[in-house]
Amino acid sequence: MNSTDWQKSSFSEANNNCVEVRALEGMVELRESDEGDVIVHTTRPTFASFLQAAKAGEFDHLTTTP
Repeated sequence: MNSTDWQKSSFSEANNNCVEVRALEGMVELRESDEGDVIVHTTRPTFASFLQAAKAGEFDHLTTTP
């Protein structure tokens, strides 16, 4: 991914309830589509580690209501 355009997951709803991501100047940036002014910056290796953990289900417990 080498685009300055924001990209959202195909799993996101059609409205603005999604996290968007882009690559910019060697970094990866994330934001919520409805709060575009708040941007999290991280490195590509850190983002890759996060994606691996998410794919492995390490954060699944955060998606359900207790």
